Amino acid sequence: MACEGGHAQLGRCQCKAGPPDSILLGILSTGQRSEGKWLPSSLRYHQQHHTTPGPDCPCQERRKVLVKAPDVTCKRASEVLLKTVAFIRNLPSFYELPPGDQVALIKQCWAPLFVLGLAQEKVDFDTKDISAPSLLKQILLNQSECDMARFEPQGAPYTEVQRMKSFLDRVWSLDICAKEYAYLKGIVLFNHEVQGLQFPRFVQTLQEEAQHTLMEFSALAYSNSQSRLAWILGSLSILKAITASTVTELFFRPVSLEANVEELLLETLCTK
Repeated sequence: MACEGGHAQLGRCQCKAGPPDSILLGILSTGQRSEGKWLPSSLRYHQQHHTTPGPDCPCQERRKVLVKAPDVTCKRASEVLLKTVAFIRNLPSFYELPPGDQVALIKQCWAPLFVLGLAQEKVDFDTKDISAPSLLKQILLNQSECDMARFEPQGAPYTEVQRMKSFLDRVWSLDICAKEYAYLKGIVLFNHEVQGLQFPRFVQTLQEEAQHTLMEFSALAYSNSQSRLAWILGSLSILKAITASTVTELFFRPVSLEANVEELLLETLCTK
């Protein structure tokens, strides 16, 4: 009967399950009941965070991941960032905009531009869940929740990372060429819907020019240009759900805890 109860737990959402029936946790729980307030935060942290959510569990929204091979992946990501900077620098039309509009566009658009760069450079990566510190280690080192939060890696939201990987897979399946990537980057960078633009109509004109050029190229290069173009432009909608903070946490925080990619880009691209 005990085995049946254990198997019944397998399909349950782990965040709704009770604390694990370990001897250590039993002793600690007894100590907590007998002595009043003894190590409540560590027990509470363990019960809340030391579980693995199931695929349909709402805890997936709180799940955080890291890249598996940061030494390799983060180096390639830095190279992609440099190429993203080079792309923007080689756009005279970008520097025809007032400085305020340049800043607004970079703040809002650098992350999707970077992800397009990952796609173009064929940068694939694997992730791993963040492993929480063991309860025993917390007790022996007398760590508080604040201490653990300070030293624990933040990670990137699992759901956003999956969207990013879904976008990469979709784009790779289309076998997009270098010219198409350039036009797509223009469409993404010149986003007239960005709030606070001084000349949104001019930005819209630049975006429409990039999209029109992409349409002309597709019509000449591919027989199924209409469906292919619709599929490519539809893929860009996935990028809107990928935030700059996710890109930073996943690719740049592992090599620099003080990483501020946005500030670096603004200093590089928007200062004379």
